Amino acid sequence: QVQLVESGGGSVQAGGSLRLSCVFFRSISGTYVGWFRQAPGKEREGIACIKPRGNSGYENFAKDRFTISQDKSKNTLYLQMNNHQPEDTAMYCCAAAGTACFSGRGYQYWGQGTQVTVSS
Repeated sequence: QVQLVESGGGSVQAGGSLRLSCVFFRSISGTYVGWFRQAPGKEREGIACIKPRGNSGYENFAKDRFTISQDKSKNTLYLQMNNHQPEDTAMYCCAAAGTACFSGRGYQYWGQGTQVTVSS
């Protein structure tokens, strides 16, 4: 029903910024949408979400440097990431049709991911 495509990843030096985009090919209103990441050897972790009413939620590590937003008219979700640190190196994925903010198992649709690599 829904296809998600991420873009905006790449290599960045510590302290730099990236803006990720995720295009949804169907409306994402009425559900949780969010960003997750997974580094090699680690479990997938939530970053941030937008809840059905429009308010946002952040994991602790992300709330000071990352900002989630959306443009419903374009069916696009964004993740602005500032002051990148080496530990931010991971595959970043967007997800839609979730039932909770950070429960990966609750999201029905996932993008393929975009790699972010941060050098010191």
